[in-house]
Amino acid sequence: MLKNLNILLGVTGGIAAYKVVDLAGRLIAAGANVRTVMTRSACRFVGPASFETITGAPVYTSLWRNPEDRKIAHIALADWANLVVVAPASADILGKAANGICDDLLSTTLCTCWATKTLYAPAMNTRMWENPAVQRNVATLSQMGAQMVGPVAGRLACGDEGMGRMAEPQDILTAIEQLAATNRQA
Repeated sequence: MLKNLNILLGVTGGIAAYKVVDLAGRLIAAGANVRTVMTRSACRFVGPASFETITGAPVYTSLWRNPEDRKIAHIALADWANLVVVAPASADILGKAANGICDDLLSTTLCTCWATKTLYAPAMNTRMWENPAVQRNVATLSQMGAQMVGPVAGRLACGDEGMGRMAEPQDILTAIEQLAATNRQA
């Protein structure tokens, strides 16, 4: 179902970023083409080399392009993508995407890709997830057509138990397959 589908994978800062390496491998195994955009914070949790090795494609980490590249990265990535997946989706990126804030490569690309099918896999502390501003941003993104998978309840990185844990890679993959099926029918 994902064979030859171009999936743009946005990775934000959060301990759940390590699980997204597994997700990238599952997408490649399913036949998808994957390009990865990582925020600066994401690079503090897992290195770009992990995604480059799994996907066989360069990882994009900066809005400021290589001078040898004649294409503007956020436009080229938006043109390339059939589907966008953001995992983990931090409170920060949910807020930026919902409000059109463009201050790094991922947020700028999301603003450019607003009409592309997008799936967010939120991950954050329960208190952050329950914050009315975060819930408003999630509702705004949903009204714009974005889909959410998770978060789920469980043990969080800080040791708390509660809602905010990122959905497991297999559950995210299932949601991607469902979104891709609706994309192909359209």
